[in-house]
Parts: sequence; C-alpha cells; structure tokens
Amino acid sequence: MAMTYESIVETVRERFSNADVSSVPGTLAYQFNIVGKAEGIFYVEIKDGKVNVEPYEYYDRNAIIIINGTNLIKLINGKLDPVAAFTTGKLKVEGDVGAALELTKFLK
Repeated sequence: MAMTYESIVETVRERFSNADVSSVPGTLAYQFNIVGKAEGIFYVEIKDGKVNVEPYEYYDRNAIIIINGTNLIKLINGKLDPVAAFTTGKLKVEGDVGAALELTKFLK
C-alpha cells in the first residue's frame, strides 16, 4: 500500500483512538507537518479526555512536529524511538519539546 497523506492521518487517528488521555488537564495540541512524499499538515488535540485528529492546521498549539511520513508511521508503531528520532534530526520540534515528547507516552 502506497503511503499517502490521507493514510497517515487515518493511521494516526486509529492509533490514538484508544489512548488513555484521562490524566491530561486542559488541552494539549500538536500540529504535525509531514515532509517528503506524503506531504501535508494535520493536528492531534487532546481535550476533555478525548483525542481529536484532524487534517487542518492548529494555531494555538503547544508544538509543531516536523517529520516525514515513513518515520512518523514508525514512530507511532513503536519502531522508532522519539528521543532517538529527535536527537538524530529525523524529528524536529518547534515550540515545547517537553510537550511533544509527552505525546509519545500515549502511544505506548
């Protein structure tokens, strides 16, 4: 299956659909800028114990995560360590790096 922007958003949505985010106070929001072949932007918003994944920009965000599609899929499937990805430059963060790493906890 060829990876498309749409398939990436769908995969992320499915992956977060049963994440336990009940411990998150207020709202955490992340914009993902996918670079490379399956280029596009989407956001992940954690709010009121729910995770929303939508194919839009999110202006009042905690962080922007910049990554290519292949690495993003590896990341959410636990095949790529977020800290390693960050230190090797496969994943870039604009904004709150701590908040960005916080997000990866929900993928366990």
